[in-house]
Amino acid sequence: MEPSASSTKNCPDEFDPQDYLKAFYTYDPAAPLREDYVKKLLLKLHRIFSSGVNGNLLLDIGSGPTIYQHLSACEAFREIIVADFSAANLCYYEKTLKNEPGTHNWTPLIKFVCELDGNSGKLVEKREKLRSVVKQVLKCDVTKSNPFDPIVVPQADCILTFECLSSASKDLDSFRQIVKNISSFLKIGGYLLFTDALGCTKYLCGDKWLPVLNLNDKLVREIITESGFLIEEHEVFTLENCEADAALCDYNSVLFLLARKKRDI
Repeated sequence: MEPSASSTKNCPDEFDPQDYLKAFYTYDPAAPLREDYVKKLLLKLHRIFSSGVNGNLLLDIGSGPTIYQHLSACEAFREIIVADFSAANLCYYEKTLKNEPGTHNWTPLIKFVCELDGNSGKLVEKREKLRSVVKQVLKCDVTKSNPFDPIVVPQADCILTFECLSSASKDLDSFRQIVKNISSFLKIGGYLLFTDALGCTKYLCGDKWLPVLNLNDKLVREIITESGFLIEEHEVFTLENCEADAALCDYNSVLFLLARKKRDI
């Protein structure tokens, strides 16, 4: 059966964490490009969190059902708050934190980060460290001026948002507003870690094509700069080092940014 198209932004009822993880985080040894891309991100995160991007609180907005982005962060921050629009993602994330049977196998990536830490083989300790640092798992809606309403969330030292904002945005104006909404939860001087697909209009989850906003590198950098940030690192993972699988997603590259908040807007 051909996958059907969906026109609903965010698609909370259609997003299945297990379908997503099976599609994008189950690695084929014969075609390792996607795993290579995630490992490139893990190398970046390990370097960044080991070289001064640290503090009391990291806020992950749009975490999805994945934990890989927190494996180095849990060593650099005393607390992590995980937030997502999808209740299913949040439930799955909590099950993964507890390493419940049937959840996705992150062992290869946990092992990889432990080796970067110089703690080869200490996978159990890494999982326990992550569990101890993640203090809250919250529902959020980034299209609202206060995405966490009615919960009060303090300003963070770092906000991480990976491959999320394009899914929440219906157009460039809403993308601008979403960047403004989340930046209000970051301290001046704090860091934004951002990734998103470029040239993408949809991705496959189960048998549904879920829509995303088609972003380009130049516009994203302009919007983030206009939102009070100074971009300190910028990289586009192109087709040479990032798999674009038309059967799953029509993106052509992935943008990575590290930016520092210089002012409120």
